[in-house]
Amino acid sequence: QVQLVESGGGLVQAGGSLRLSCAASGLTFSNYGMGWFRQAPGKEREFVAAISRNGGTTDYAEAVKGRSTISRDNAKNTGLLQMSSLKPEDTAVYYCAATREVFPNPTSKMLFWGKGTLVTVSA
Repeated sequence: QVQLVESGGGLVQAGGSLRLSCAASGLTFSNYGMGWFRQAPGKEREFVAAISRNGGTTDYAEAVKGRSTISRDNAKNTGLLQMSSLKPEDTAVYYCAATREVFPNPTSKMLFWGKGTLVTVSA
């Protein structure tokens, strides 16, 4: 059974930093492109960042570009999203997801999703 479990969310002041983790099990992690998405209250889920299977290629939404770094450790079946200079508008539930595509894009069909971790940024 495939599981993606996010952790690292919490309450942080504006300007602060968080590191989100995604622990994967039940799949050969290196065979999947990985993405992070978020859903703010009352809004649709949106793309945040993506990373290719081998970690060599990354992409970011404009809203987080320059403030976020996506990475992965295939040996540890773990994905990471480092976020800094957080803003109140970054408040959302953050989800990691996996796809068979080598390098996912914002409209990729993600096969597996975690249950999310809540990030709350106070002003």
